[in-house]
Amino acid sequence: MSTSSSERGVSLGMPELPAPDYPDDVRARLEADAREVIARYPDSRSALLPLLHLVQSEEGHVTRTGMQFCADMLDLTTAEVTAVATFYTMYRRRPGGDYQVGVCTNTLCAVMGGDAIFESLQDHLGLGNGETTDDGKVTLEHIECNAACDFAPVVMVNWEFFDNQTPASARQLVDDLREGRPVEPTRGARLCTFKETSRILAGFPDERPGAVEESGSAGPASLVGLRLAKGETAPARVVHPRDGGPHDEPQDTSAADPDHPAGPTAEEGE
Repeated sequence: MSTSSSERGVSLGMPELPAPDYPDDVRARLEADAREVIARYPDSRSALLPLLHLVQSEEGHVTRTGMQFCADMLDLTTAEVTAVATFYTMYRRRPGGDYQVGVCTNTLCAVMGGDAIFESLQDHLGLGNGETTDDGKVTLEHIECNAACDFAPVVMVNWEFFDNQTPASARQLVDDLREGRPVEPTRGARLCTFKETSRILAGFPDERPGAVEESGSAGPASLVGLRLAKGETAPARVVHPRDGGPHDEPQDTSAADPDHPAGPTAEEGE
């Protein structure tokens, strides 16, 4: 028996209609902001990344309307804009929450507890990766390296650092966000919404009093290479000589892992 195209989930209808435009007042405001961004670059095409953040700040994600707007402002095709918007993970492609909670599950954070934190938050919130709570407050996702390995495991909320997390502290963090209780990042400025964060990433100043002064810096371990590059002498490390005690002697394999003893199964040369 044959199966119709509709039953197979294949659409043979008309191509998707062009994206609707922004309302006139919104477009006028965004055009003024966009021209300010474009003026910073010798080549207008270089303004695409901040313009995508700009349209994301309007609707909370990069919509077809937003991508068409960027294409119009930069004289690009929508295909060129789409290629960039879908490449970088900082651009959302669907609606999300006020607070994007990203758990680093890259190697170091993972082994230090990142995987356990992510699984705990999935169970606690009842969400899968990239999903949002029903109240529209929190979007949960696992993310790649946050360049904060000296504070692993790390959770980021709207790209602000929450260092040295545990499953319990991460659960408390998302509960506080959902209840509107004050939350202070380990480093960096106090939190603002995802839309507000996107506007800052577009290159517009954070106008909250004192927010710029609150911005954090890298941790001590992250700055060692910078100090060495500047010619600063690293402090000497005190290394105690081996005293020949039991802790220096190799432990027999079977004692180290009784369930999986290992050793030569044949004499050398056999």
